Amino acid sequence: MLKNFFFLVLFGFATAQAQADESCSPALSFTKTPLGGKTPVNLCESYQGKVLLVVNTASFCGFTPQYKALESLYQKYQNRGFHVLGFPSNDFGQQEPGDDKAIKDFCDATYKVKFPMFKKTKVAEHHADPLYRELARQSNGSYPQWNFHKYLIDREGKVIADFASPVTPDDPRVLKAIEQALTQKI
Repeated sequence: MLKNFFFLVLFGFATAQAQADESCSPALSFTKTPLGGKTPVNLCESYQGKVLLVVNTASFCGFTPQYKALESLYQKYQNRGFHVLGFPSNDFGQQEPGDDKAIKDFCDATYKVKFPMFKKTKVAEHHADPLYRELARQSNGSYPQWNFHKYLIDREGKVIADFASPVTPDDPRVLKAIEQALTQKI
């Protein structure tokens, strides 16, 4: 009898988990560890229903000053359900050679980054992390070609735009796309 009870509890949990996973957008169905953290974050649980700008970052790149504009966007729109998610990558020009502590220290000290940053991630097409494969799939095969490529994800968890590295976070096209996504209802 007790054995049947535990089976039903486990079956119910597994069913609830499967249903939760089914309701999660493919772009958010990943668990990632924060930069400098140990507890993984379920992207679906934390960011479903939010507007996201996902960016592959690097500390020693000509585009690194974009951190300032990314943080400004985050501060300006976070109370409306907007988040920037940073994923450091060493895929292009070896411009992110440091370990997690070095990356975190650089972001904190140089740009006062408060938006969520995650552990170093592979983003280039030939070895992309599953998250980046999904982002590219949803944007017609658009993989980052350099650091600071940006994917805009709407409240339904779909990639609605992507912007190449030279397009700054405060570019009018980016701002317009973010504003439109923030006014969208689920």
